[in-house]
Amino acid sequence: MAAFVTGGAVLKSAFRGARVAPARETAVAPAAAPAVRARAGSVSMMARTFFVGGNWKCNGDKQSLEDLIGALNQAPKADGKVEVSLGAPFPYLASTRDKLRPDWTVAAQNCWVKGGGAFTGEVSAEMIKDVGCDWVILGHSERRHIPELHESDEFIADKTAYALQQGLGVIFCIGELLEEREAGQTIAVCERQMQALAAKINDWSKVVIAYEPVWAIGTGKVATPEQAEEVHAALRAWLSDNVSSNVSDSTRILYGGSVSPANCDELAKKPNIDGFLVGGASLKPDFVQIVESYQHSA
Repeated sequence: MAAFVTGGAVLKSAFRGARVAPARETAVAPAAAPAVRARAGSVSMMARTFFVGGNWKCNGDKQSLEDLIGALNQAPKADGKVEVSLGAPFPYLASTRDKLRPDWTVAAQNCWVKGGGAFTGEVSAEMIKDVGCDWVILGHSERRHIPELHESDEFIADKTAYALQQGLGVIFCIGELLEEREAGQTIAVCERQMQALAAKINDWSKVVIAYEPVWAIGTGKVATPEQAEEVHAALRAWLSDNVSSNVSDSTRILYGGSVSPANCDELAKKPNIDGFLVGGASLKPDFVQIVESYQHSA
């Protein structure tokens, strides 16, 4: 599953100052080699319920999404062993909630930074709650890096804090560009994005972190399970050092970036990968196979 892009950079960890050897030419460079505290404290994997989010992005229409929901509703129940939330486009949030099975939740893909008012075109967290949504996806790389949007770390953190105050759960996305990884900045970039959030919130109980290397989103390139686990373990160590060991133990960290039925089971086996945020593959009925990868989780 190694991605065929140029690697070879020596990378520095912002956590431990560790250095690693160059990657092979066919693999994306490793992020860092921090001193891993994979399952810090006494909290077991069972304390972190596996979470699979679907992000439909700006795709679908009324009929195609109704057909997809009908197919997904046929999947067997998991008896609380996995939490699933589907990120629908704004016009379809209410209809998705109405038609979707009750054991799965619905997420918005963005929200405004404050309450309602004279903000033409924006959608508030209160509105999202009002139509039955439980989650919102914030900080996605497309919101961070599309030039016409270019949301800053601080703006995303402010939106997250407000959404949490209104009772929404937040899927908080972070991740590095390819050039940042090749420059050895993977951990530094993720640390910067996490620090912006840590400066704004105290309660992490409704935050799910989604690590999505930007070079892997929609490209078919996927971080190897070892590369993904390396970053996830570093993020958990950062939470322990900069927030608390409790938050480190309990916060779910998802992997996103060309996750598919073909690679999800191997990724799910890693102890610090607590689920997935899935883009294109969530628009297909076999998204259920990704949901069922919880059975392979560590």
